[in-house]
Amino acid sequence: MMGKFKKIVAVAPVNLVPWAREELKEYAEETVFYDTPPKDDEEILERIGDADAALIGISSSIGKYVLEKAPNLKYVGMVCSLYSEESANVDIAFARTKGITVKGVRNYGDRGVAEYAVYQLIRILHGYDFKRRQEKSRELTGLKVGMVGIGDSGGLIADALHFFGAEVSYFARSKKAERERQGICYKPLEELLRDSEVVFTCLNKNTILLHEEEFRQLGDGKIMFNTSIGPAADMDALEGWIKRDGNLFCCDMTESLGDMSEEVRNRENVICIGESSGMTEQAYDLLARKSLDNIKEYLVKNI
Repeated sequence: MMGKFKKIVAVAPVNLVPWAREELKEYAEETVFYDTPPKDDEEILERIGDADAALIGISSSIGKYVLEKAPNLKYVGMVCSLYSEESANVDIAFARTKGITVKGVRNYGDRGVAEYAVYQLIRILHGYDFKRRQEKSRELTGLKVGMVGIGDSGGLIADALHFFGAEVSYFARSKKAERERQGICYKPLEELLRDSEVVFTCLNKNTILLHEEEFRQLGDGKIMFNTSIGPAADMDALEGWIKRDGNLFCCDMTESLGDMSEEVRNRENVICIGESSGMTEQAYDLLARKSLDNIKEYLVKNI
């Protein structure tokens, strides 16, 4: 038997497609959607009011101040990625002390990111609508690719490139036995950067692994992709690398460029499509489905 929340409030714009907004009504006596960003914490508190559940998207946050003062709040649904407590836009650790459950979503936009990575790399290597880097077109076969991070999206990129015959290696916090069995081998970061022709950074939000020394190890004449949500490198070090001959930097979202200077952003060797490659029609539906399933699971267990 599943109960209902008394009131669910989307305190900021959330990516719930129309069918999901309708279904959400089944899980609460009252549902409220705010489609404009809140100005500050006080406005978030005002919007939550006496609600026992709140939803939030990627562009806003709920911190300790709000969690402490929202009188009836029991559940916060992140209608966006939750990779770790440290990178979350909700203070999950504090929420736990207040008995507030926080749920987020994973694995909803990764296939689009992998498709973008393969498309962009083939475009570059073959010179399709792009200045070819060498005299003849080049296949993915035999290309030395290094993955810095091999989680959800990084794993899909690695699988796709490995399928096409690229020599894929990875760096992660620990070795992955299943990857080793595939022939996708672990390398220490310094070795991976040195050996790879193309490097992908696929890291959790707010994780910066590449600094001046790492770019020295990477060297020049390389291609670098950042598919992380936000920068994966120290901006000064990255800008210095971009300014050197033969280097090419690619990303999908402008957030991946961080506070990179306009002068460097506008260079010919910086390719940014300016939108999330992962947010496809299928991804929006999957994000909604997983967000609603989180709510149902909570209600079955707690109300």
